Amino acid sequence: MKPFLFLAVDQGTTSTRSIVFRSDLSVAAMAQEEIAQRYPFSGWVEHDPEQLWSTALSTMRTALGRAKATPAQIAAIGLTNQRETTLLWDRQSGRPIANAIVWQDRRTAAVCARMRADGWESALAEKTGLLLDPYFSATKIGWLLDNVAGARAAADRGRLAFGTVDSFLLWHLTAGLVHATDATNAARTGLFDIHRGSWDEELCRLFQVPSAILPKVMDSADEFGTTHPDILGRPIAIRAMAGDQHAAMVGQACFARGMAKVTYGTGAFALLNTGTTPVRSTNRLVTTIAYQLAGKRVYALEGTIFVAGAAVQWLRDGLGLISAASDTEVLAQAADETQGIYLVPAFVGLGAPYWDPDARGALFGLTRNTGPKELARAVLESVGYQTRDLVEAMHADLPESSPATLRVDGGMAASDWTMQFIADILGTAVDRPKVMETTALGVAYLAGLAQGVLPAPNQFADLWKLDRRFTPLIAAEMREQKFSGWRAAVHRTLSTDR
Repeated sequence: MKPFLFLAVDQGTTSTRSIVFRSDLSVAAMAQEEIAQRYPFSGWVEHDPEQLWSTALSTMRTALGRAKATPAQIAAIGLTNQRETTLLWDRQSGRPIANAIVWQDRRTAAVCARMRADGWESALAEKTGLLLDPYFSATKIGWLLDNVAGARAAADRGRLAFGTVDSFLLWHLTAGLVHATDATNAARTGLFDIHRGSWDEELCRLFQVPSAILPKVMDSADEFGTTHPDILGRPIAIRAMAGDQHAAMVGQACFARGMAKVTYGTGAFALLNTGTTPVRSTNRLVTTIAYQLAGKRVYALEGTIFVAGAAVQWLRDGLGLISAASDTEVLAQAADETQGIYLVPAFVGLGAPYWDPDARGALFGLTRNTGPKELARAVLESVGYQTRDLVEAMHADLPESSPATLRVDGGMAASDWTMQFIADILGTAVDRPKVMETTALGVAYLAGLAQGVLPAPNQFADLWKLDRRFTPLIAAEMREQKFSGWRAAVHRTLSTDR
């Protein structure tokens, strides 16, 4: 019998990747293509939906070719995606009615502020675990319906379909036969009751979103249909869908209550497993569904950093100070540490635990001697400081958690300097796994689990392997002195007294 292969499609904010995994979940081949970022106005971020689909299709085909695999060898496909990014498309033609509004987009900040002033945030948090912020999908849907000519009338007639990127890709993979999402993606919209596990009619009315446009909500490992034969040459089962951060949590084997992971990509996302009972945050974190299997929901506390790797991109593309992301580590090592430069990278506002959409980035502590080395160091250190903000909020919400280690993944996790600084500023060990493609790994595992050919989660957890553990090296006094400077910088950046 030929070994089973699994195909994972990871549609992210800056690129689309497709990875072929062997039956032992080692990587057989990978293909990746960049996604163009569009910034039509200040605070707006968009993607071309057709590029999201075309890059998914081409990377799937390229990855299969590089693996020398035939479609018949693929046991199942799993989809994982940038979350909250919002699309509306015509059910008959399949064509999007506008560009996708990316999760980073801030155009609905004023709407969120008005709703917050009207007292809606508590009710929203009670049902969805979320806060009133442009980050989430609900106000994005409303904006498209109200600002694209004819959109609301078409939605009311049942002509339009809403989806996050997973739903959009699934629709195209199945040639329009399946309009569905999974519980992790639904939980990020602001329209989904995470306790009942269903769309909420009251919230739909509040945000003026017709329920007819919403996708069916399924488990993270489920039967999502099959690909149309023309896509890859034969029908292939689609057996998993999960938002990227949730897929990474699975890939990091954070199945036990109290385990935590942080994924460092364009932004950074910390998730703490709280078990089968949702924990309501009192520190402005969000409560979310970590994953849902066989109808059983496992919950997490989540903190979101809007800008992590994006700050490195800013050094490269905006300032021209580096030619590659790896240059930052070399520069940071050579920087003058005594200058105490702080970058608050609020380019699109600040996420948890501040949730200030109107804050903007700022540099503090500049001197005549400040140069590219110090700026690079400040960029990398900002990721560590923001991580500590999230970890402290998590520990305050769930004091008994306080994990002895923090599991990390994503592009920036490859930087030894950055991971060491995070361990230093947290005072906690940081564990980097051997398999860094944890997002794709997680959804590939879920696909195999749904297909009945991969083991239960506790057995999968035994396969997790450590690449390197970073332990704190600086004195506690220095740690607190550095973090105190960060907090002062953030306070001076906030648009309001929060």
